Amino acid sequence: MGFSLFSCKETKSVEKSADPITLFHGGTIMTVDTDFSEVEAVAIQGKKIVATGSLEAVESSVGKEVTKIDLQGKTMLPGFVDPHAHIMTFAPVFLATENVGMTEFANTEKVLAHLKKMASEKPKGEWIVASRWDPAVQDGVEALTFKELDAISTEHPIFILNASGHLAYVNSKAYEVAGIPADVENPEGAEFVRDESGKLNGVIKNNVAFMQIYGQIPAVANLDFSEAIVKLLNSFNSFGITTTSEFSLGATMQSAEEAQVLFETSKRDDFSARIRAYPFYTINDKWTEAGTKMYDGNALAKIVGFKLIADGSNQGFTGLQRDGYFDPHQHGNSGVEYMSVSELMRIAEQRTKEGWQLTIHGNGDKAIDNILTVIDSLAKKGYDVASLRPRIEHCSILHDEQIEKMKALGVSASFLIGHVNYWGTHMRDKVFGPEKVQLLDRCAAVEKAGINYTVQSDFAVTDPNILQMIETTVTRTTYKEPDYVLAPQEKVSVESAIRAVTSSAAWQLMSEDEFGSIEKGKFADLVILEKDPRKVDPHQISEIQVLETWMDGRKVYSKE
Repeated sequence: MGFSLFSCKETKSVEKSADPITLFHGGTIMTVDTDFSEVEAVAIQGKKIVATGSLEAVESSVGKEVTKIDLQGKTMLPGFVDPHAHIMTFAPVFLATENVGMTEFANTEKVLAHLKKMASEKPKGEWIVASRWDPAVQDGVEALTFKELDAISTEHPIFILNASGHLAYVNSKAYEVAGIPADVENPEGAEFVRDESGKLNGVIKNNVAFMQIYGQIPAVANLDFSEAIVKLLNSFNSFGITTTSEFSLGATMQSAEEAQVLFETSKRDDFSARIRAYPFYTINDKWTEAGTKMYDGNALAKIVGFKLIADGSNQGFTGLQRDGYFDPHQHGNSGVEYMSVSELMRIAEQRTKEGWQLTIHGNGDKAIDNILTVIDSLAKKGYDVASLRPRIEHCSILHDEQIEKMKALGVSASFLIGHVNYWGTHMRDKVFGPEKVQLLDRCAAVEKAGINYTVQSDFAVTDPNILQMIETTVTRTTYKEPDYVLAPQEKVSVESAIRAVTSSAAWQLMSEDEFGSIEKGKFADLVILEKDPRKVDPHQISEIQVLETWMDGRKVYSKE
């Protein structure tokens, strides 16, 4: 797989410490080490795992002064890792916006009715802010324009964020309040969309543009950022998550100071999950001026790479494609190039020279071509790019020759597996067609090629439901048509899917020496499940209950 983890099946005596020792036993304990070993017992002391192995050996190593926890047949795994999320970006969204996504409303008619109700209950002039709407899943209009949103209210500014995070929709009042003129220019790689007559229509592509409005919303501007981050992490613990990530660091505040907010917040006692962060390219010069470096931070909050973006969202028809989209209404549209090859190369070489891991967002196959062109160019210039573990984020549409290039260059893949589950039928019927959709999220193909892969939520594009992500990776079934299996040849084993959200994810986050497996010396980040995911019907993995989550040796979530 291109990575290594050490195994510790038996133990030596535990060093003396003032911290109490807790010993877990009596259940299925999957270490997710190199051999996917199972052990009878695990002992933790302070923040670390101090012993694993047979119950007899662990008891012998830790001595008599120990608190024993009988798992009573339940299953323990390393704490789950979401290797691509947006904690800092979406913490304000989590607290400051109304969820109008598919889990709340089946169609857009119901969404609009709910927004109308909100408008009737709010004082004149107060913002209406919602998120997670997605026309690809919620039947109705393909976009929320002035026509739909001005009909709700012209007295309340309205801002709606698409589930992809790449599109936003506003009414005319929002433009007025934000002070954006009718002749506003499009930022590079972004667009204030206009109708056929050249007038703004309320649709905005790319956060480089819509943050100009989002940042004006009082509930966002006045939010206690630290409190929002902690509350969001607390909610992630209920999914068994002990490590998550921030892939647009600096985008919310448009400042390198956002890193310091993260580090300061991590000092709080109620900070309950690790964050591995990636500074965002849009403020590249500010990161340089601030002197930000790889591995700045601490064990709880740490910078581990640099984020670039090649294109947008396939389901939003902004992913950059070799050919046009399947839907006849998208004739002539092949997506949006957020960064040109030359611009990608400029920043990629700067950061590679400084020793940064590169993580580059690529959804469409042309975007992935561009990313591989850049990484190949860096390798030909003599940079040891493979040692820096470059990642392609989402890596949605992959051709066989691209997989071969990824293997040769040492590039790994991080799949937004929700593309299969939530948008699978939309991808088949509208975005790619029945043939090209077979190239979506090719977990089995990259695994066979010996490429490390992970699956992720891209929160808040999808919820960070790790067990649902494992189920989708294994079954490839879809939300709208539960009997439809998208690209069945890309199914993987349950153990492979578990690696994708534990040890492989830790490796991608440059942190495999800290967490990702249950081994001596690593942090005591653990999750206890009601059942073993390998021993239930694969279509019922998402129904397994998360009973407890432990991070840094302390219980941060209990179902009870």
